Amino acid sequence: MDIQRLESIFDNMVNVMDKSKNDIFSISEQSRQTFQEMQTEIALIKEEISRVIDEGDNLEDLTRHSRRRLADVSKNFMNYTEEEVRKAYETANDLLVRLSINRMEEKQLRSRRDDLDRRIAALLETIDKADHLVNQVTVVISYLTSDLKKVGQALETARKKQEFAIQIIQAQEEERKRLSRDIHDGPAQMLANVLLRSGLIEKTFMERGTGEAISELHSLKEMVRKALLEVRRIIYDLRPMALDDLGLIPTLRKYSQTTMEYEKGTTIHFMNNGSERRLEPNFEVSTFRLVQECITNALKHGKSRDVWVKIEWLRDTMNIVVKDNGKGFDVNQSKEKSFGIIGMRERIELLKGEMKIISSVGNGTTVLFRIPLQENIIVEKGIGRE
Repeated sequence: MDIQRLESIFDNMVNVMDKSKNDIFSISEQSRQTFQEMQTEIALIKEEISRVIDEGDNLEDLTRHSRRRLADVSKNFMNYTEEEVRKAYETANDLLVRLSINRMEEKQLRSRRDDLDRRIAALLETIDKADHLVNQVTVVISYLTSDLKKVGQALETARKKQEFAIQIIQAQEEERKRLSRDIHDGPAQMLANVLLRSGLIEKTFMERGTGEAISELHSLKEMVRKALLEVRRIIYDLRPMALDDLGLIPTLRKYSQTTMEYEKGTTIHFMNNGSERRLEPNFEVSTFRLVQECITNALKHGKSRDVWVKIEWLRDTMNIVVKDNGKGFDVNQSKEKSFGIIGMRERIELLKGEMKIISSVGNGTTVLFRIPLQENIIVEKGIGRE
């Protein structure tokens, strides 16, 4: 046996693998650089969206003022000159056009932002795959060049890193899907209706008179108000800052108060029993989202006026009950396939907990969660019983 030839083949194989690892690493670094550039771009787009929204809010105020002016001029046209009437009409029409352009610009910016989100997700997947390949090649090289006893530990480390990265990406994608559904089902639909309705107001004014036009304007104003509230709710829901600083219970209590401010006539009865504990950040976020989704479903779909939220802390388990007096639904019908329930089931599975839904048409809905705490506790707080 030619030992030197075997050693040469072995060294060449290790060198090729090492070069391949460096090439993969270069791909990963290039992807990371592109990722940073996209992050910068999406931050600028978000700032632009905020600017456009503020400009839209201002245009809405000016439009409402101009419509009231136009209505007054139309009602008392004998008291105004022809030039004043023409100017009032042109001002209202110009503001309406500017508002429509503003909304279209906002829609385009949001579309660009969503496209960047999708590309960033694809980049993260590429980076994850590249890192995974680098880890695999490193393990093989380590196996070939070092003690075989270290291979098992290296493989386990690589596997844990891969699983952790996949869980992070999955959580990010789920939040993006939820946000996309919220925007599509809420503000996007409302704003599309606003554009359509605004185009009909002038025609209604010309054909049916001031009374019906004003009625249409009032309806449009209410629609815009609801869209604005929905946008602000989505922005607040993206990431409650109090969750990191104060913990789960204070954040849920504040969220309940904020929701009652947005949803006039709604009462959320919040109860916390037992000794509150700080949990791992991801654990607290997931638990907050579960309660948030239940409250949102109760108000939006169940049309509830009262919601009861009860959290019970046991030694190694957290029990959560969210109950409402809404119209309820048949759990065996299509509601079971809704995105909200599917999302909650996926989230509770990540928490290794259990979920049960009790509901029937006309009798409200009760959702029960049982979540094991186990090693997710960081520090205990002696809150006591409320």
